[in-house]
Amino acid sequence: MITLTRLNGTHFVVNAELIRTIEERPDTTIVLVNGETFIVRERMEEVVARAIEYGRMVRVFRP
Repeated sequence: MITLTRLNGTHFVVNAELIRTIEERPDTTIVLVNGETFIVRERMEEVVARAIEYGRMVRVFRP
């Protein structure tokens, strides 16, 4: 899960594995695989970086 900020300043979390697309037009718009759309304050690059970090965190090998 990654924490993001709506345009009105409220924070929410989204499952990064459900993100289908991220676009800047000019606000960052996230579309999930179920079609739900969010517009957030974070730049596209920041959302991508958080999603990548989340993926690394959940896939860490722990013997």
